[in-house]
Amino acid sequence: QVQLVESGGGLVQAGGSLRLSCAASGRTFSDLHMAWFRQAPRKGSEFVAAITWSGGGSYYTDSVKGRFTISRDNAKNTVYLQMNSLKAEDTAKYYCAASGRWNDYYRDHATWDYWGQGTQVTVSS
Repeated sequence: QVQLVESGGGLVQAGGSLRLSCAASGRTFSDLHMAWFRQAPRKGSEFVAAITWSGGGSYYTDSVKGRFTISRDNAKNTVYLQMNSLKAEDTAKYYCAASGRWNDYYRDHATWDYWGQGTQVTVSS
């Protein structure tokens, strides 16, 4: 079992920044690939970013490239999502996800085995 707990969400003005954190427990963190997804009300889950267990590979959806950065600190069992230049369309609940196996279909929510409870990000325009 893997437990994931997100934090860092909140209300921010457009153009501002926010850093989300996801703390993992229950399994060796360095063995886990990690990802962030988001979901706005009445919309489906959208892939945001992913990072491999080694931290050597990172992937982003086109709409956040150049603005968001995913990173991890294995000593703290934590993955981060640094969000800069936030836009109103970034408003969503953001979820942390984990898997022990890398999958080429990382953009699909079904690829990931473990999920956090989500943290709300609201960007005012």
